[in-house]
Amino acid sequence: MQFEIKKVKIFVTVPAEFLEVVRNAMCGAGAGNIGEYSYCSTSVKSVGSFVPNEKANPFLGTRNKLEIVEEEKLEVICNVEDVKRVVAELRKVHPYEEPAIDIVPLLSESDF
Repeated sequence: MQFEIKKVKIFVTVPAEFLEVVRNAMCGAGAGNIGEYSYCSTSVKSVGSFVPNEKANPFLGTRNKLEIVEEEKLEVICNVEDVKRVVAELRKVHPYEEPAIDIVPLLSESDF
């Protein structure tokens, strides 16, 4: 059985107060389309942790100190050909110096 990946799911964690800005940037760039619907997404509350090193310029927290922050994990579906544009727009508005972005290939029902 061979699979052709046409869609991915993009996950990103973001401070809650930036959720709408990031969602609008990603969906405005072409993510979040399912059938006849646009701006489709979901988010769940999460708790993130990180230690910025001495070279970091953290949006939140202090260098060399463990930070625990409340975030939202945002997820959207995206066509493969739109991924680079969507991620570029996400990075433009995301407040973190290095956002945690996961891109996961998806299979469709027609693949089986």
